[in-house]
Amino acid sequence: MNEQQYNTLKEQLTPQTPVFVNVLKAFGVGGIICSIGQAISYFYMIFFDFTEKTVGNPTVATMIFIAMLLTGLGYYRKLGQFAGAGSAVPVTGFGNAVISAAIEYRSEGFVLGVGGNMFKLAGSVILFGVVSAFFVALIKLILVSVGVASW
Repeated sequence: MNEQQYNTLKEQLTPQTPVFVNVLKAFGVGGIICSIGQAISYFYMIFFDFTEKTVGNPTVATMIFIAMLLTGLGYYRKLGQFAGAGSAVPVTGFGNAVISAAIEYRSEGFVLGVGGNMFKLAGSVILFGVVSAFFVALIKLILVSVGVASW
């Protein structure tokens, strides 16, 4: 069997990926997750007297908590298998990444297993998020101080 015959056979035996259906599922689930986040924001603004400027932190914390709870109960993996990238909406995907690593290494103990490996994937996200936020704030401070931009 030569390379061309092998490639022909491989294309015949490889199942076709339903790209359009996968994109629709990811878009739908990602949109639902974001809608839930918006509903939580409105809940905090109505019942706890937060403003639009102050509601972000409790909403993010609640979304991360929900994602971590669903990961611990095993539902977030099923959601990820169904929706693919749609379940990796940044906030809930972060919570899932942290808890997944903690669950995976819990047999090694709390300190070296869970504590040492919990931020393996999420640690880089935290690091680059903080560093990029620092540089953006520094650039904004410089632009404001020279009069190019205003607060």
